[in-house]
Formats: sequence, structure tokens, C-alpha cells
Amino acid sequence: MASTNSTVVFALKKFLITSALLALVAAIGVIVILGPAPKPAASTPAPTTPAEAAPTSQSPSADAGTSTPTTPSATPASEQAAAPTATPATETTPAAPQQPAGTQAPAAAVTRMLSARVPQGMASASGTTAIGSLDKSSAPYRMTFSGAGAGVSEITFSDVWRTADAKRKAEESRDANDPSIMPQEAERFVLAASTKVGEYTVPVFGALFVEIDGARADLWGAVWGESEPGRFATEIIDGDGRALARVERNYTRKGDGTAYDMLLEQRVVNLGDAPIRARLVHYGPGDLPRDAGAALDIRRFHFGYLYPERRDPSRSFVTANGQMVDRSNVSGQIAKGNTRIWPNAASTEGEFTLSWFGSTDRYFALAVHAPYAPPERSSKALPAVADVQGVTNGLSGVDEHLLTSIWTPELSVPKGGVANFDLGVYAGPLNPRILDRAEPFLGLNMGELVVYTMGGCCAWCTFAWLADALLWFLAFIHDAMVFDWGVAIIVLVIVVRLILHPIQKKSQIAMQRFSRAMADMKPELDALQKRFKDDPTRMQQEQMRMFRERGVSPAGCVGGMLPIFAQMPIWMALYAVLFFAFDLRQAPAFYGLFQQFGGWSFLADLSAQDNFFLFSKPINLWLFSLSAINLLPILMGIVFYFQQKYMSPPITPNMSEEQIQQQKIMKWMMVILFPIMTYIAPSGLTLYILTSTCIGIIESRIIKKQVDGMDLSAKPTPGKKGLLARVYEQALERAAEQQKRAAGQRPRGKGR
Repeated sequence: MASTNSTVVFALKKFLITSALLALVAAIGVIVILGPAPKPAASTPAPTTPAEAAPTSQSPSADAGTSTPTTPSATPASEQAAAPTATPATETTPAAPQQPAGTQAPAAAVTRMLSARVPQGMASASGTTAIGSLDKSSAPYRMTFSGAGAGVSEITFSDVWRTADAKRKAEESRDANDPSIMPQEAERFVLAASTKVGEYTVPVFGALFVEIDGARADLWGAVWGESEPGRFATEIIDGDGRALARVERNYTRKGDGTAYDMLLEQRVVNLGDAPIRARLVHYGPGDLPRDAGAALDIRRFHFGYLYPERRDPSRSFVTANGQMVDRSNVSGQIAKGNTRIWPNAASTEGEFTLSWFGSTDRYFALAVHAPYAPPERSSKALPAVADVQGVTNGLSGVDEHLLTSIWTPELSVPKGGVANFDLGVYAGPLNPRILDRAEPFLGLNMGELVVYTMGGCCAWCTFAWLADALLWFLAFIHDAMVFDWGVAIIVLVIVVRLILHPIQKKSQIAMQRFSRAMADMKPELDALQKRFKDDPTRMQQEQMRMFRERGVSPAGCVGGMLPIFAQMPIWMALYAVLFFAFDLRQAPAFYGLFQQFGGWSFLADLSAQDNFFLFSKPINLWLFSLSAINLLPILMGIVFYFQQKYMSPPITPNMSEEQIQQQKIMKWMMVILFPIMTYIAPSGLTLYILTSTCIGIIESRIIKKQVDGMDLSAKPTPGKKGLLARVYEQALERAAEQQKRAAGQRPRGKGR
């Protein structure tokens, strides 16, 4: 038996070795027949060393998106994984996009070989230059460039910090003119950074390739010259070394009110003896850093567009209605093989023209927009973007990263002519004080990037219109009256409680009247229960008759909950405001009082947990990690317990033991569930609910004293019934009718 097994194994090894040798011989034969193997695709970055793609001084950001653009949805999924030549893209080389759907490269593109080189007289791009500054008084950010693709390796804000503690120390450093206490550079917030893909580094907005008459020239690697920081150029040559075109990319940061705006000038200059058709492909806005403190991934892609001329002849109105897409939806779309992000089905059907396109996270945006600068540039269209594609790195969860690629239209360039692919770039906060007030953002309606909604299944219940109104009112209180966001929230509570006071008083009177009336009717109700114990329908009818005769509303006990129900939309909208409003990011409460005690973290950031006691290391509790003991939710549970004594509906004599038990359970659910649900919520929201509940208890005591002096035994004047009373009666009537029908349809006799 052992001999037989050895023979089989030997035969199998022999077969495999022979098959491998035959495959190798066949491959060599194919190479000999087809000629020399082509160089790697021009669209596939393939520098000879990783250092050529990104200098060693550049380090990828762990939070930045990692991916490469691929083909639009019309391309089969089996073709999307491959590079546009016979050489497939590998995991160590950033893959390049394929031809957009509906276009076809000319036959000459198959044999014509193009390449790029540093123009004569220019120094090779070092990948260490930058524009802007980390000095707040000079610029809002520093933009560092990469030699790979003439892209951006990092955008670092000069006065936006990763934590509230770092922000406070920076303010102290400037106030004391003491640079020694300024936080380390690693504490600064990085909006976007180069992404590591295998052994290569992919910069933001990096150019992938240029197409000249359908033939591609790779723009990756050490092919760019840099005349000064942010001004790049490369020369495209054919196989004989003749210069065909020059590609220029110039980054120019603006100042004044548009400090976060930048112009990216992109030109293809025809240096040949004949007209050419040119197109440029480069990376666009992709994943921004994910907020590790947020339970939901609220990163999104936004599109602003112009209506067709038949709907808007002036072509002056930019809208974003219906064109916001959650990042998770884009990821799912790509997973299904559809990589085209724009144009999409809605934009094609509506004949929309793109005006701007951006990626956002909780507080920031990275967007490309029309180079709108009237009167020189009055068009609000973005003609430099014809196609936007997306792709993920194939991983899942927090390890998944997404990038976009931008395909410009293919333009005809005469001899000596220039193709213009300019676009504006916004890299800054989602701040309405900027996007709704300064040009060009105001003219382009880029304030639509700011959306106060949690998105997904929670979009409908966050009341974006109410959130806008709340933020406006909060900002008014803060800017004109109290100059502190925590105090402004308390003022908002007082205003809301004053508005709801009539409802609160009316509901408490209804509760007390109902409670006393039910006590007076208890003997009669007990008699009805005994008399009609076998006929629940008749018993309900008799109870309703008695209620009508005594003028008692069956829904009176529910009225006490109306103030809480009325505030629920405000709580939901306020949650969105405190979660997304940039003005409240890292804003301390009560003028930073608690931070005066050795930099205490308590209420140092109204957009985060209150952090009464911050752990040095998060505690893993299986379902979630506990990073701090939060005081406000605990106080809220205690206050809710005492609130039940004054706000909960009273136990009525006709309630069964089961109903009484259910009411007690509901009380404890309020006491326990609310603190749990708000434990990791923004501390500004828990401050609002806690303050509102405390004021509500005081208000209830005052109203109760007033109610005690009223004569509630008198029958109320007949009038129009309230909504809850009508709903309650209609529900009882429907239940009675259903029971009658069920009794009439009940089978009778044996076998039925």
C-alpha cells in the first residue's frame, strides 16, 4: 500500500513539473511571436524605486483614504481589475483608470509610445516644497507638495487642532507670546494626506496620465519640474524624442475672505506641428479622515449643479438638492461593479451640469469647484470635470479607503494652442460664516455642503430645517448676548420652556382633573366591571358613556407627556447642530471655567462627551469602549427619577395590575435609558436636556400649587374635544366594532 502511495505521489509531482515547464515554454513562445514586452502602461505609475513616487520625508496618514480610480460602470467588472494594457495592475502599484464609457481610442494609440520628462532648464520636483504657513496670521494651512504626479502630500491647518486641550494650549501660547508651550506639530489637524498603496505613495490631486490623440503618457514618477513651490511642468515626447506637448499644473492660494480657496491651473500646451486632442486624468477629493469618536460614519460626497438652459436660461442658480450621497452608499455601489460617481442616473435624466464636487466629514470639506471669479470668469459650470470615478482598496470596515479620479473632457488643441482644465479647490471647514458669505462660495451656493442631518435611516428625524433655525438662534445669543455656547444653550432652554409653558400648564390641569374624576367614579367603574365582566365590548361602551356624562377626557392622563413629546424634535435637531456645527467644535462651556483647574477636561468640548473623569486608556467593554466617566448623563438619570413624581400620569382606579406594572416599567425606562442613550452624545445636548428637566420640575411645582387652588370637581364647559380625546374614543369604537365582527364570524357547530 505504501509503495502504491509513493508511486502516485511521484507521478503527480512529475505531472505538475511537466505542466509548469510546458506553460513556461508556451509563454516564451508567445513573447517571441508578439515582440518585445511593452513598458508598463503610461497610466500605471511605475517608478523604478518607491522614492521616485514619494520622497522618504513624506509619511502616509493612517486616516487618509487609500485607493485608485478605475473604470466607469459601463466597463465589465472583469476588466476593471486590470490596467489598460496587457500588464495587469499589481497591489504594489496604484492602478489607473480605464477609458470612460462611450469613448474609443484611435488605432494609432496601440502602437504610439509616449513618455514624459522634466523640461529642459527646470529643476526636478523635490517633493519637499510647500505654500501657505503654519502661522495663523499668515495662512489658514500649509500645503506640502509631492514629486509624484505634481500632487499634494499633505494639507495641515495652522489653527485647527486634533483635541480641545491642544487648542487651549495654542491659545495660551499666543496670548502669552510663549512658543515653548505651543503644542507639537503632530497635534495639528491634517485635512488630507498622501495615501500608501503597497510600496508607493499616492498624493492628493496627483496627476495620473495625459492622453494625446488617444495615446497615454504616464505622469507619475520623476517626470515633473518645479520652477517655484506649487508650479510644476512636464514635457510629453514621442518615441523619437520629439516634444509633442507640455503639461503645466500651478497651485495658487488665494487670500482675504477666500483664504481656504485655491486655484489649480492645469494646461496642456501643443508643442507639435499639428493639432492634437488632449485629456488629463488626475485624482480628486476622496476619503477624509474618519472621526474616531463618532458612532456613525458621516462622510459624504456632495455635488452642486446647474439646471439645463431650458429650465434656467441665466445659468446662475446652483443647487445640490438630492445630490448628496453617503460614503457608505458609494462604497456599496463600487462593490456592485458601478464605479461611476458622476454623471449619475439623476444628473443624466435632469441634464445637470456640474458646478462643484466635494468630499466631507463631520467638520471639513475638500472640494473642487468652477473657477468662478467675476467679471473675468463669470461661468458657474465646471467644464474641467467630465467623469468622476471611485474605487475602494478592497478591504472592509474602518480599513476600507476610497479615492476618486477626475477625467477631463477631450479637447481639440490647435498647433501652438492651449487646453485649459482649471478648477478651484476648497480645503477648509464646513463653516456657514465662510461658505454662505464669501465669494466664490456664495455665488456657487457651496453652503449646501453644510447639512445638519445624521443621514441614513436617521435623516428624516433630525429636522434639518429646525436645526438651521436653532443654530441661527444659538449664534445670535452667543454673538450678541452671552459670548459662551454653554450659556447660550441654557438661554435656549429658558426660551423653549416659556413657549411650551401654556401647554405644560394645560396638560397638568387635565391630568389632575382626570385623576380626581376617576377617583370619584371608582365605585361606579368597579360596578361596571362586575356587571359586564363577560362582555368587554359592552363594558367599554358603558365606560365611554359615563366619561361623556361626567365631562372626563380619557386622554387626560396622556396630556402630561405632551411637553416631552413637543421637545423631542428640538432634541433631535439640537443633536445634529451640536454634532456638526463647526463653531461648537472644541468650544468649552461657561467661559472655560473648568479648564482653569489644571486643564480639566470636563465640558472642554460641547461637541464631545463631557469627560468628567478621562481615563488614560479606554476600557474595552466588549460592545464599546469606555473612555471617560461622564457626569451629565448620570445627573440626568437622577433628575429624571425625581421628575417622575411631578410629570408622570397618575395611577387611575380603573387601571389593572398589569397596566400599573407597565407604567412603572415605563418610568424606570425613562430614568435608565435616556442616560444610556446620551452617554456618548455631545455634552451640549445632555446639558440642554438636564437643564430643561430641572426647570421643568420647578415649573411643575409652581403649576401644581396653582392647580391645588382650582375647583376641579366642576364639570368643564362642553366644547370641542381635544385631539388625543378624539383619537382615544375612535380607537375604542374601532376596537368595539372589530370585536362585534369577530363575534359574528365565529364558527358555530361541530366541524366548523
